[in-house]
Amino acid sequence: MQVGNVTTPFGRRSVTLAQIKGQMRTADIKAGKSADKWKVFRDACEARAVLGIQDRALAVLDALLTFYPDNELCEERGLVVFPSNDQLSVRAHGIAGTTLRRHLTALVDAGLIQRKDSANGKRYARKNETGAIEEAFGFSLAPLLARAEELAHAAQQVAAERKRFRITKEALSICRRDIRKLISAAMEEGAAGDWGRIEEHFLGLTGRIPRTPTIADIQPILEEMEMLREEIINRLEIQDNSESMDSNAVQNERHIQNSNTESSNELEPSSGKEQGAKSSQAIRPTKEPIKAFPLGMVLQACPGIRDYGPSGNVDSWRDLMSAAVVVRSMLGVSPSAYQDACEILGPQNAAAVIACILERAGHIENAGGYLRNLTRKATCGEFSLGPMLMALLRANGAPGRKAS
Repeated sequence: MQVGNVTTPFGRRSVTLAQIKGQMRTADIKAGKSADKWKVFRDACEARAVLGIQDRALAVLDALLTFYPDNELCEERGLVVFPSNDQLSVRAHGIAGTTLRRHLTALVDAGLIQRKDSANGKRYARKNETGAIEEAFGFSLAPLLARAEELAHAAQQVAAERKRFRITKEALSICRRDIRKLISAAMEEGAAGDWGRIEEHFLGLTGRIPRTPTIADIQPILEEMEMLREEIINRLEIQDNSESMDSNAVQNERHIQNSNTESSNELEPSSGKEQGAKSSQAIRPTKEPIKAFPLGMVLQACPGIRDYGPSGNVDSWRDLMSAAVVVRSMLGVSPSAYQDACEILGPQNAAAVIACILERAGHIENAGGYLRNLTRKATCGEFSLGPMLMALLRANGAPGRKAS
């Protein structure tokens, strides 16, 4: 056991109970214990955030260790180094005297070194007749030896936390990228869902990430983002299954329509493009506008669109097209899907189709996909607005009439 282990500093420097406790702990160093001074130093560097010291203080500790002659810290060989401030400043890369004293105090307060002051505060070593050091006054490195295992454990914890933070931050970056691209794809391809609300939620989560985040900051945000990504994937998976079912239903419907040409010709407006009239052109893509129907007929078949017009009503085709833009966004139809419909069907007919989709919104799970399907049919001459309007007129109890 170290003899006379509790000492107080020279001059006006005070001593704290924590420092006294640290001195008593160094007295319990087991006989024969040793530790590689540079390994202990690396552990202290790794755990500097836990110890509450700065890089410059570690530079001073590095300089102190260079004055210890052996690589292994061992109590039998003595643990006190006694360089002057000038010598210490040189080995600490020319650090200023006031800065040097401040960081020495920080090392003492952190419990990494201890002061062992002489009666007059000078640092020196007293030697015996054989030249061996009998007693030295300066800075004791005993705390480094006593806390070697503690510092190693703290360094491992800091390294593990750093790795955990890096992995969490990478996972958050990947999750953000996935959600951003999934939302963009869903909106562009007209997937059913309130993608505007989902995007607002996503932007709200990203806005909570601090400029210099900690693991405590990003862990809950990552969990919420992973839940949001899972929700989006589930929606798209349901959409994919629904489209597969809709595709089968469309094929069956097309087969029935082709088998009953009289019914189709009776409901479709006469435009010179009826099935059988020009069979060579029926399957050829065309951009010739489909015949527009009277606005009154559209509003009679689709009264719900009126509520979305300017001032809560639709009095003209311009009003109907303005209302269709509002409804398009509300139904989750992407701008590109509606633009394609306008180019193929014409702006008026595209607005009328949006009005029809609104009227049947409770029966259409994916409005965007439904509109794209109708646009593809119109490109091949397989879609006419007449039957859709006539069906809605009958459903609303209005008398149907053939379009001339």
